[in-house]
Amino acid sequence: MLSKKAQYSLYALVHLAKEYKNGPVLISKIAEDEKIPKKFLEAILLELKTIGIVNSRKGKGGGYYLIKNPEKVTLVEIIRKFDGAIALLPCVSDMYYEQCRNCNNEETCGIRSVMKEVRDTTVNMLSNTSLADIIRREENVLH
Repeated sequence: MLSKKAQYSLYALVHLAKEYKNGPVLISKIAEDEKIPKKFLEAILLELKTIGIVNSRKGKGGGYYLIKNPEKVTLVEIIRKFDGAIALLPCVSDMYYEQCRNCNNEETCGIRSVMKEVRDTTVNMLSNTSLADIIRREENVLH
């Protein structure tokens, strides 16, 4: 399950993606529209700024804006940033591998085999889904 931080980051980024090239958006506007606690959103946006996905502008007309094209921001990038491993078990994680304590042989473990398939499918889908794809899906549902 995604953490609240990962969920809120996705909501905020989709919001900013909809405003891509339209200028900065106030934190209070994002927080209100997406039902995200403002203080929590501030922390999330600062983290997204440090990894180079968003930037901010101070003063009148200020706020946060996407600096990466929405087509180039993938869900896997965001989820890994906030939640770490995508895998359900550490023995199948690409980036956070740990040997299972209970497993006698990883090569023949049926549970590991299934969980590796789940991880591969999930990572593939999240890697091939961008913020722009999310917006297109929302538009398809509305029409």
